[in-house]
Amino acid sequence: MLRHELQPGKLVAGTVLTLVGVLYAGDAGGAWETPWFVALPLVTGGLFLAGAVAFLTGRIRRRRGPGRTTDEPGPDIAA
Repeated sequence: MLRHELQPGKLVAGTVLTLVGVLYAGDAGGAWETPWFVALPLVTGGLFLAGAVAFLTGRIRRRRGPGRTTDEPGPDIAA
């Protein structure tokens, strides 16, 4: 199975946008009242936070250097 690279910025953005969707779904279902203006600061703040996390993740990965790109065992493992 191919492994994918974890992208925390996208995880944060997806979580915040899902939260906003749940808030408005609850409002539409009659479970609670959500004012119309609540989405703007949540989405804006969530996207800002996601951008900051993505920026920090990129800086950390660039600083560490490239990871292992092959499935072959390293030199310290006897074949």
